[in-house]
Amino acid sequence: MRSIVSKGKNINEAIQLGLDLLEATKKEVDIEIIQHETKRFLGLGSKEAIVKLTKLESSFSENEKSDSQPLDLMEQLVTELVDEEQVEVVASSSMQKQLGSEDSNEIDSLEGKTWVKDGRLYCMSSPMQVPLVTVKQGIRLYKNNQLVEEATTFVSEKDVYEIKVENEEKETRWDITMDQTKLKVFLEVKPGYKITRKVPDIKADHHIELTVEEQKEINNTLSYGEVMQKLESLRVKHGFHQNEILKAIETTEPSTFEIAKGIEAKPGKDGWVEVKVDMNIQKGPKEKEDGRVDFREIKTIPTAEKGKVIAVIHPPVPGQMGYTVTNEPLPAKQTFPIKLRVGSGVVQVEDKIVATESGRPFIEQRGQLVKASIMPKLTHNGNVDLASGNIRFMGDVEILGEVEERMKVEAEGDIIVRKTVNAANLTASGAIITDGNIFGSEISAGKNNMLVAELGHLLGIIHQNVEKFIKLITQLTQSAAFKSNDFSRGGLQPLIRILLEKKFKHFPPLVKKYVDVVRKGENYLADDAWRLTATSLSRTFLSLSNEVASLEGLMALSQKMKELYEFSKTPVEPDSYVTISNALNSRIYCSGDVSVLGQGCINSKVHSGGKLKISGIVRGGEVYGRLGAEINEVGAESGTATVIAVPNDQKILIHKAMEGTIIKIGNIKHTFQETKYNVRARLHEEERIVFD
Repeated sequence: MRSIVSKGKNINEAIQLGLDLLEATKKEVDIEIIQHETKRFLGLGSKEAIVKLTKLESSFSENEKSDSQPLDLMEQLVTELVDEEQVEVVASSSMQKQLGSEDSNEIDSLEGKTWVKDGRLYCMSSPMQVPLVTVKQGIRLYKNNQLVEEATTFVSEKDVYEIKVENEEKETRWDITMDQTKLKVFLEVKPGYKITRKVPDIKADHHIELTVEEQKEINNTLSYGEVMQKLESLRVKHGFHQNEILKAIETTEPSTFEIAKGIEAKPGKDGWVEVKVDMNIQKGPKEKEDGRVDFREIKTIPTAEKGKVIAVIHPPVPGQMGYTVTNEPLPAKQTFPIKLRVGSGVVQVEDKIVATESGRPFIEQRGQLVKASIMPKLTHNGNVDLASGNIRFMGDVEILGEVEERMKVEAEGDIIVRKTVNAANLTASGAIITDGNIFGSEISAGKNNMLVAELGHLLGIIHQNVEKFIKLITQLTQSAAFKSNDFSRGGLQPLIRILLEKKFKHFPPLVKKYVDVVRKGENYLADDAWRLTATSLSRTFLSLSNEVASLEGLMALSQKMKELYEFSKTPVEPDSYVTISNALNSRIYCSGDVSVLGQGCINSKVHSGGKLKISGIVRGGEVYGRLGAEINEVGAESGTATVIAVPNDQKILIHKAMEGTIIKIGNIKHTFQETKYNVRARLHEEERIVFD
């Protein structure tokens, strides 16, 4: 352009803006002042300064002289030397073509603006405004064939711009997998698609943002033939889900379909015992209408008369075989029959357990091992003291008097004591119920269960060591040095002794402890396998005799120990329980529930393998409930340490917890700094105690 009209707040600003646009100096232009600026009150009616700048001819001649290519410069000057009216006409014609309009007012409104039409970028500069464009993600803007790197850039009609966007296309992806059991086949489909992108038309503005519009077209190319071909390569022969296959080839969303399924093996049922007599028992004394507890009203199990069928033994029911999708058989899990051990007072007649004596029927089940008997009852009318001696009885024992200092009462069934237990020892395989107070005594209910748990724990450790023995011996016996030695003829006993001295010094004491526990609790063990295992361990690892031991014998012993260890973890039915009134300075152990229905426990230690419920107070000592603890009041004004403990998966409920009370859930402890009421505590996932 040769001439330009420029506006500004004042004459100097208008001149400078014009010079910038002409890319000239004051010496190279002729300046004509068209309008001076005027200022009015509060800016109302104010006018800008307007000047007209025209390049002087001399400037062009000087450029001609300095240019090394005069012909090219002449062509450029001829193009640019158009008077102002001609330039306006050309610009107007161009704008009208772009906008599809001949409205000159609309063209005037485009000054200093930029816009997009039909995917192309247009702009029109003005002396007062330079258009701005912001390029959003997914768009590339080229200026004179050069990529614009800046997110926001000034644009000018002097330059050529091109907008580019990328379309996207993905093919359908799919895969067929089979689970490890070959029972299920899955088809995962991710349909293909085509995304078409474009920049929409944008109205003219001083600053515009180039954004993308996209249209997505789903194109699932998976075919039925491809699916069946893949299934054939996997040797899938039956169990096809045709509807799921059709859904998969028509889906428009990424999905997984179960397109084939085999026949699962149906589990059978182990043998079981159907009890034919009333075995229910009320765990504890009966509560009167006025709320008081009558410790003498104990509901007992009904007596079975001679000839009564106590239970029926049902054989195992085999399961049904299944088949994989490749038509391979899936055998059902093996089922096991009941192993019955008949005790006193009963006999097995075909599939029935029949009473041969009158008395309390007793059935104890641990896994598939069932022990049945008629439990006789011993009633002791007086006190258990030096005159009567200790009482040991293979049945129920009822003491109508007291159990005095240092006396013992042991029973394979239940123990009921109507009066005080003072510095004595009560041990029962079943339940223990006391009406009077317990002072300085040790109470143990469910002796058989606790004994089995203790022996199982020991046997688990011993079994691990025996497995190491077997591994080492296997390695040694395969060596040439061993085969050429006398060890091969004299058995493994000399080698076992060497291993015990060099590698397993800690092992003999562990075996001895197991043997001693079996010997002391032999009368409470229903299964003779514990004693036989103790004998084998003693002969192999404790005896100094020259008894010949073999690798096969060690392996058989290891297998038996493993079975007993697994057996020890099986819950016992029915469980034992303890129901007492009060306890002072005593130790109470039970494999089942413990209920203290009187005033409570003082300075005592209570271990419950089931639920622990204390209706009174707990002051001093420590109590534990494997299946949770519920206590009325805990602690003392004197601050005596009192601990309430449960495993990490159980809760503690306390109606009143006094200052200094300690609760322990798992390994996390909390001490109350002040008295709290209605405490409900549990362990949070983040290993901290929370209160509900």
